[in-house]
Amino acid sequence: MNPHHPVGLSALGQVSLTVSDLPRAVAFYQQKLGMTHLFTVGAMAFFDCDGTRLMLAAAQDKPTEPSQHPASILYFTVPSTRAMWEILGARDVTFESEPHLVARMQHHDLWMAFFRDSESNLLALMSEEARSTDPASAGLP
Repeated sequence: MNPHHPVGLSALGQVSLTVSDLPRAVAFYQQKLGMTHLFTVGAMAFFDCDGTRLMLAAAQDKPTEPSQHPASILYFTVPSTRAMWEILGARDVTFESEPHLVARMQHHDLWMAFFRDSESNLLALMSEEARSTDPASAGLP
């Protein structure tokens, strides 16, 4: 392989989150978030995220305490942040705040809402939505 060839990384095949209580985390991702559970092997459970695997890996310390391991934030792309916020809220998912406008882009608005899983990992909903024509939102960035 030529090291100077312009080949780069792009697609993620798998993301891993450390969890303290694997059965509790599996129940949260499967029942509350409605994600497809692929399989569990040993101290790991795998879910499908539209072709990317999410691996929940049990921490080796304090298995009953919420995870204190720093993790990246997973941003789930959804058609409408507010609509998914309402669906997940009805499933008792607790959000940090209501959906909010993050940025006005040239052709869409970027909306987000943050929540925590059963292990205290920070997760987010993210949507790129057609710009609102509501005059009340004209003063937003």
